[in-house]
Amino acid sequence: MTSESRKRNLFYNRLGIGVSRYLTVFTAVLFCSILLFLFYHGAANLSLKFFFSHPENLGRSGGIFPIIISTALLCAVALFIAVPLGIGTAVFLTEYTREGWLTMIIRFGSECLAGIPSIIFGLFGFALFVVTLKMGWCILSGGLTLAFMVLPTIIRTSEEAIKSVPRQLRELGFSLGATKSQVISKIVLPQARNGILTGIILSLGRAIGETACVIFTTGVSIEMPRSLFQSARSMSVHFYILAREGISMEMAYTTALVLVSLILLVNLFATFLVSRKR
Repeated sequence: MTSESRKRNLFYNRLGIGVSRYLTVFTAVLFCSILLFLFYHGAANLSLKFFFSHPENLGRSGGIFPIIISTALLCAVALFIAVPLGIGTAVFLTEYTREGWLTMIIRFGSECLAGIPSIIFGLFGFALFVVTLKMGWCILSGGLTLAFMVLPTIIRTSEEAIKSVPRQLRELGFSLGATKSQVISKIVLPQARNGILTGIILSLGRAIGETACVIFTTGVSIEMPRSLFQSARSMSVHFYILAREGISMEMAYTTALVLVSLILLVNLFATFLVSRKR
């Protein structure tokens, strides 16, 4: 390699590092700006009453306690459906099939699902659960729709986590007389636990902040949900309605601050699990 080409490569290397650092700093500053903006406009209404009281006057006053419960129920239903399906699909792709047309079709379908806009999931959930199955606008309809939306993330992260388990551990289990299912349940899945949990937590973060697919399937009721077949309102939908309808921008900012902070905590926990795995 000549000195000229060496200098050129060194220049491109430094340029790439500089651009990467600039983009990293820009992203961090942008996020901090959003968080500070929400804190400046919404921190004044933060109190225990805001978290543990019911909305009053269409949300102009009071709190968001039923909204928090509705969001938690929606996410619980979504993960209850998506986690077993996602992990089971990942186990099937990595342990029970060889690379071929079947695995290609499943992975292609999963990647296509991951790229579909959330509003399309909302329209699909509305047509299937609300209209066709006559479930109506309820938490169960919204949770099932959210499950379809986060399923690709769980499949992909679980598959990569399972692939990272060394092949020698499987062979050691077989040499001791363990069956295929025993090796998977006692060796592979425990070793891949942190990676799988990371995917689940990231999916939870996306489900918490979702608006489009929820508003089409869950409804907008601000009453405390008594069952999964009752209409409800998530925090993201609550923020959207308060801001879009001009009901109360102050309460909208406070709700958005709580929502963003919750998503931030979820993603920080996922980052902690990834660093622990490494």
